[in-house]
Amino acid sequence: MAAFLIADVLIKDDQWVPEYAKHVHLIAAKHGGKYLSRSANIDVLEGIPLENTLIALIQFPNKESALAFANDPEYAPYSQARQDGTESRFQLIDDTDVAGTIPYLSK
Repeated sequence: MAAFLIADVLIKDDQWVPEYAKHVHLIAAKHGGKYLSRSANIDVLEGIPLENTLIALIQFPNKESALAFANDPEYAPYSQARQDGTESRFQLIDDTDVAGTIPYLSK
């Protein structure tokens, strides 16, 4: 079952960004991860906007792969640099339909 890591990031100090952007997608790929988007083009269509500078969406083959990425010792210094320079929220969701009415998603 696929898993999606959604990162909402508000950059406070951007010194970490170049190295993170250069290396982290390779670490994600090592765990089967594929960036679907890493964008600052955020248009709020409904509701109160979150304070964020960018949103990243990474697809993994499953939850275990996503957790392996997040806990990879190679990722740790980049994660720490991001945490030090941002307010960020990482959320992990799977590819299910809680209502069970979309036929191409698992219930």
